[in-house]
Amino acid sequence: MTQPIEAIFDGKVFRPTQKPQIVPNTCVSIIIEKTSPVEKKNLSFLKTARSLNLDGPRDWSQNLETYLYEKKIQHES
Repeated sequence: MTQPIEAIFDGKVFRPTQKPQIVPNTCVSIIIEKTSPVEKKNLSFLKTARSLNLDGPRDWSQNLETYLYEKKIQHES
């Protein structure tokens, strides 16, 4: 069975970028082929959340539990 997997070498070990479909402690043969570096963005949580462009009610933070647990909300007119 062959399964191509991308990995990053940290100077000591190879770290797969996705989970391989093999049982732990299985002996494998590795062929190294250098590829383009994976672009790593160091975004803060807030920048990541904003980049998702989520749409929700303006009172989300005030009524979080109500929205999470699907309780009825009485809106003020």
